[in-house]
Amino acid sequence: MESSNGISLAVVLTTQSPYPLPSQKFMIPATWRRYQLSQLVNKALSLPRPVPFDFLLKGELLRTSIGEWCAEHGVGEEETLEIEYIESVLPPEKISEFPHEDWVSSVSCKVPGLFFTASYDGSIRSFDYSKNVTSSTVAHEAAISSFCVVSSDDTTHTIATASHDLTAQLLQVTPSSPGSSSPSKTNTLASLHLHTAPLACIASNSAGSHLLTASWDGLIGFWDTTVPEKDEVPEEEVGERGGKKKRRRLEDGEGKRVKRKAPLEVLKSHIGRVSGVVFAPDEETTAYSCGFDSTVRVWDTEKGLSVHTITKANLQTASSKPFLSITPMASMPGTVLATSTDRSMTMYDARISSSLDASPPVAFMHPATPSCVTSLGSQQVVSGAYDGTVRLWDLRSTKGAVASFTPWEKDVKVLSVASGSGIVAVGGEGGLSVWKVAENSVN
Repeated sequence: MESSNGISLAVVLTTQSPYPLPSQKFMIPATWRRYQLSQLVNKALSLPRPVPFDFLLKGELLRTSIGEWCAEHGVGEEETLEIEYIESVLPPEKISEFPHEDWVSSVSCKVPGLFFTASYDGSIRSFDYSKNVTSSTVAHEAAISSFCVVSSDDTTHTIATASHDLTAQLLQVTPSSPGSSSPSKTNTLASLHLHTAPLACIASNSAGSHLLTASWDGLIGFWDTTVPEKDEVPEEEVGERGGKKKRRRLEDGEGKRVKRKAPLEVLKSHIGRVSGVVFAPDEETTAYSCGFDSTVRVWDTEKGLSVHTITKANLQTASSKPFLSITPMASMPGTVLATSTDRSMTMYDARISSSLDASPPVAFMHPATPSCVTSLGSQQVVSGAYDGTVRLWDLRSTKGAVASFTPWEKDVKVLSVASGSGIVAVGGEGGLSVWKVAENSVN
């Protein structure tokens, strides 16, 4: 197709959005681009307010005219094109920045009105939307690698932390309020002891009743969140990598020694570092993990068993490099996304019943190693990478991100991303950065 002037192409428009068109075939000029196609859909639907749309051809966003796309991909004039339209994503807009003295390893915007951060200096901090520090406490002797909000009420929040000091902790944080003379208060409820190497990740279930910890020692701990009345792990049994060495005695906010918890179950199957672990949002007794052994594993936490493993051997397109992080898709039961050092973010069907006839996993390639990923909505996720870029993906567009932004300078590493209420919080080498995403990007 040397020239697309005067040529019309047969097109069928489909969508999974709330704006479906009746099934029909359109004859569309080959010179049309996204803007003209969007006008056509709006006119055909007689929408009271214009809705901008993007268009996908074979998983690729249309960035040229239809004719140019056909010429590039060797599609003839006689073929009928199936084009899927999705709601456009407006460019993300920076809201605020919160500098930290050390790298921010984990962030959360789960609590309305507050941002929580964990840092390599061992501290947990919270900020209000006016950038005021509402709480700050040194929770660990070494870097905090991960934390999660377990539960919250109007004033107090239960936080679980994981650290390179080989322990996890349960904290109760009461941030200060604007205009109040009452200071913030942090109380250590319990310390969690199992691991013999640095912890990489900690996650809570939706009810806040149980936790999972993942460690470089290849183990996953399954815990409840109750506070024990007495030590479940004797002090003399708590060792360090160099042997049994006396550790700093933890005390709560009232000067009492913090009780040591033991796990309910120890999940053993990985043969290398476990880098990520998460509960399935739709099944209380199911969890997913990933590790440096290049596997994604499915767990029955009630039985303490690995019930399914995704490896290079049973899926030819699975990554053969270490996995760094994992997240489930709440809108797609049994679906997880895992990032890898081979610069991929791959979507897997982790359901056991579909393991024999599952479709090949879908990989979303990055220019640099993606370190973290979180879900934004039914079809969209956001990833952060070591090149300092945060990318917004529509899972129907496999060839490239639909939007991206750089929170700090180029190559300033992104270590954590979190989303909630139309915002994306980014943690990393540059501290905390908060961005607004378009409302239609979280539908």
